[in-house]
This record gives sequence, C-alpha cells and structure tokens, in this order.
Amino acid sequence: MFKKMASDALGLSDIGVVVPRDQFDQTEADDFTFNEIDEKIYFLIKTKADEYCFTNYALIHVDGANAMSKKRALRRYDYEYNKIDNVELETAGTIDLDVEIKLTIGNTPLSLDIHKKFAAEIKDLYKALHAISLEQKQDAYNLEAANQGIQVAATALGRIGNDNISPAASFKEITSFTQRWLMEQRTAHVKKDFGHVFELYIQN
Repeated sequence: MFKKMASDALGLSDIGVVVPRDQFDQTEADDFTFNEIDEKIYFLIKTKADEYCFTNYALIHVDGANAMSKKRALRRYDYEYNKIDNVELETAGTIDLDVEIKLTIGNTPLSLDIHKKFAAEIKDLYKALHAISLEQKQDAYNLEAANQGIQVAATALGRIGNDNISPAASFKEITSFTQRWLMEQRTAHVKKDFGHVFELYIQN
C-alpha cells in the first residue's frame, strides 16, 4: 500500500511499460477487443492506472482514476471515425526515466510516458502511428476530391437536361446514383483496418 501511495505521489505511476505479446491476454484491454471480427492487438502500454491498447481497428484506453482505485472507464477510438494527428516523440535525456509519445486521436490529445528501456519499441510505435496519420490524410484528400467531382458532374448533368425525363425523375435518378457512388468512395477511401501498417513497423 505504501509503495503504491509513494509512486502516485512521485508521479511514477504514470510511467508505462510495453507489454510483451505473450502477455496481452493478461490485460484488461484484451477483454474488450472484438475477436469476433478479427481484431488483433499489436501494441500495448500499461501504467499502474491505465492501459493503452493499439489494435488494427482502434485505440482502446482502459482509464483508471489513479493507481489505487479499481474503477476503470473504457474509451474506444475507432480509426474509421477518429483520425490520428500531431504524432510526436520525445526521447529521453541523460537523467530522464522516460520517453514520451504524443498524439491526437479524434479530438482527444494524449501524452504517454514510457520507461526509456522501451525506447526501441516506442520508436516503432511512433513510425506506425505517423504512417497511419499520413494514410488517413491522403484518404481524406482523395475522398474530398471525389466529392467535388460528383458535384461538378451533377451540376453539368442538370444543365444538359433531358426533355424526355421529368425534373422529379431526373432528380431521383441523380440522387440515387450519387448516394451509391459516394458510399462506394467512402468504402474505398476510409479505412477501418490498419493491420498492414502495424505489421510493417512493429518489429520489437
């Protein structure tokens, strides 16, 4: 009990460790992965109070109020709806105990302190998160370009017109096509699964 209180007072409970792959099943985050849809854990950081679990589909944050409390809040950030941005890595100085990785996922900024003995693993995580961020930005650009293209096409078709089709029928046909086309573009340009990125960069 005293050790837990001391670590909280000194801030040491915020310094995380990287959980080995063969121990993923011993964490709370593992209970909240969707194994039914082939969700897989690729990287897991654990502090005395929290777990930060990076899967191919989402970041799962098991949030503890402090190291002494048994209460946990589960926060899930699916990459499909929460873009990763502002990924930064701060390496350890001579007397530092930790390295720090920062990112924004969706609208939530996160700052994770990890013991410097895991520096190599955290560098791999940094590369993976930065690569996901770049892919998401490129996909967003492609989707926006597709949206602008369909708007131009719809406007052009509206100007051309067709005397054999009523305005209502023409509107219905264009709207139906546009909805299908936009859904196809979203499927093509909004990724749910980034397992391929983690497989490439998570080497340690």
